[in-house]
Amino acid sequence: MSRYTGPKVRVMRALGTELPGLSRKKIERRPYPPGQHGQARKKVSEYALRLQEKQKVRMNYGVTERYLRSVMEDAKSMKGATGDKLIELLERRLDNVVFRAGFGRTIAAARQLVNHGHVLVDGKRVDIASYRLNQGQVISVREKSRPSVRLDTATEPFLTPWLEVDKANYTATVSQLPDEAAVLFTLRVQLVVEFYSQKL
Repeated sequence: MSRYTGPKVRVMRALGTELPGLSRKKIERRPYPPGQHGQARKKVSEYALRLQEKQKVRMNYGVTERYLRSVMEDAKSMKGATGDKLIELLERRLDNVVFRAGFGRTIAAARQLVNHGHVLVDGKRVDIASYRLNQGQVISVREKSRPSVRLDTATEPFLTPWLEVDKANYTATVSQLPDEAAVLFTLRVQLVVEFYSQKL
């Protein structure tokens, strides 16, 4: 399954929440599901609730279903709550850290910076968006790339205790590993775990 490239606000309306990693736009004008019967929908099954929470994760981080399954398998094999580890692994992705540092307006924009070789990890170029950062690692934007990627128009970094951002020097340091509180949107992560419990 390929990465989603369709209307982003429509997705957020269907899921009932704003996803900062997907789009900077808001759904406050029409906070109901899209479609002719969007405002009339009332009944939601247990499966639909789990699917909805899983889709929030997939759409916000911009990952494929196959990749999300593999991350879930990794989370299950780690010590600690599976849901918390799932969030930790997704937040440690290089494209997400670039986004959280304020170097890209969305995760998709941050992924493009990474894919085009504008981002360094500990001084070495890394162009793999799914690269997992560890505690103590430093990301930065190549000095030659700074004028071309127009980082002066990027958003302010999100307040997060696990990332130390020096925007003046285009650097960010992973001061500690993220936890379940790092999510920027409303998520019942246990429902995501339950969704995959019968599939893995």
